[in-house]
Amino acid sequence: MLRSVEVTTVLALPSSSHNLHWRGRLELSLDCFICQRTGRTTSFEVGADRAVCSGDDKFDQHYSAARIAAFDHSEERDQTGLRAVVDYWWAPFHDAKRNEPGAALTRAPWVRLHLGYYCPETEKAGEFDTQTNVVRPSSGSCRHCSTPLMVSRDVPQLRLLAGR
Repeated sequence: MLRSVEVTTVLALPSSSHNLHWRGRLELSLDCFICQRTGRTTSFEVGADRAVCSGDDKFDQHYSAARIAAFDHSEERDQTGLRAVVDYWWAPFHDAKRNEPGAALTRAPWVRLHLGYYCPETEKAGEFDTQTNVVRPSSGSCRHCSTPLMVSRDVPQLRLLAGR
């Protein structure tokens, strides 16, 4: 069945000098019915027709029937927000290695979101990420000039939407 998960987050922006922007990719933990393993890291790119599951020892990384269906951002004076919706196919299975059933949204879901920027001082681009499983508040700075670029006070939220 087709499932959807909504990812939302808001970051504080202490500086506006670096053209901070959301990158069109993310990683999300999903239970994969193809390799029949729970908690797989699945990589997504905006515009791609499919995602890539990390697989495991016996089953190398492979394509997954999943994609980013929506990727919207908002900016206000001192903050930026992201809302992404990921669609993926899921079917019941049993993970024999962990002796547990698969779930439509894995038991301990996490997401990693990527941001990019351009340093006007050094005229170089940079990138960093934020994810659910880091201690808050967390921050990101320019790797070229050390200017603080963002502060993440709240964990990105994951919400399983009604199946279709």
